Amino acid sequence: MRRTGEILHRAEAFLAAVLLLAMVVLIFAGGVARMMATPLNWTIDFATCFFAWATFLAADVAWRRDALMSVDLVPKLLPARWRSGLQVVNVALIIAFLVFLVIAGAWLTWVSRGRSFQGIPEISFSFVTASLPVGALLLLVTTIGKARRMIAAPSEAS
Repeated sequence: MRRTGEILHRAEAFLAAVLLLAMVVLIFAGGVARMMATPLNWTIDFATCFFAWATFLAADVAWRRDALMSVDLVPKLLPARWRSGLQVVNVALIIAFLVFLVIAGAWLTWVSRGRSFQGIPEISFSFVTASLPVGALLLLVTTIGKARRMIAAPSEAS
């Protein structure tokens, strides 16, 4: 099970990197094409779609690696017991927010299924909006894992 999780984590990081690279390539190609008087307007649309997916995937990768920005000025001033309590409250709030995002994002994806993406009839806008519930679900799984480790070993969790 642990091996499968590691493979999925690596695949997630790889996909986020590929999407970010594709976004840069598309924007660059669109700029070059515009300079050559043959604009490719669709490049910005697809780059935006890739950005939405890459943002959530990269956020989960960063959250799993504890690489997100944080302000710990107030927690450092608190005693260890209060600091642990504050961490539990913080994680509970994050879990509640992510559950809301999964539910609201799934609803948004369902509602936008009939809308075409940037006027391209073959592609549904729900492909872009699905990045919200999928990304929130990935973040939720990561956060629940952090909460479980925090409960198992309160002094070692971050």
